[in-house]
Amino acid sequence: MSSYYPRTKDLTRTRKSLTESPPSSPSPTDKNYRHDRLSRYDSSGESATDKPMGRTSSYTRRETRLAALNRQEQDSTAKDYKKMYAEALHENERLKSRLHDSKQELVKIRSQLEKVTQVPPQQKTRHERISERSTVLESEKREKQALEKRVSDMEDEIKAFPALAQVQALRRVNECLLAENRAMLRVLARLSETASMPETEDL
Repeated sequence: MSSYYPRTKDLTRTRKSLTESPPSSPSPTDKNYRHDRLSRYDSSGESATDKPMGRTSSYTRRETRLAALNRQEQDSTAKDYKKMYAEALHENERLKSRLHDSKQELVKIRSQLEKVTQVPPQQKTRHERISERSTVLESEKREKQALEKRVSDMEDEIKAFPALAQVQALRRVNECLLAENRAMLRVLARLSETASMPETEDL
């Protein structure tokens, strides 16, 4: 019992000396390790939390550049459509003007034809030939009216179409107007032949 007590007392003193002793200073190896970490942090200028922010900003810049490029492409496409639409409108107006002139010429020749067809009874055979030609002219007139109806329908469709569809519709209208002008020229040529025929026969 007497031998146990001194041992317990020595253990108590040892523990007390350990608790009261100051903390040991870090070793040179630990100091060098911390210094290396701090120097790497200072040289890079950014921490681990800054790297995702850098990637986000670069992604945002790339998206901004792509959006600007897309906007430029859309603007150039819109300008091309506007130019095509303006050219088609100009061509359409030109063809309409030609069609109007052809109609006036047709009215003039028809009036001349009516004067020519008023022939005396002794020229009945010639009158019959003119009547046959008038039948041909009536068929040409029906064809012309059908073309005019198609042009009118296409013009109504143009009002409901977007820009690109309007350009395509105007091209179709222009083609119809060209066909109609050719038909009008054929009619004018036949009417001119019919109007000049009685004079040559009288000679």
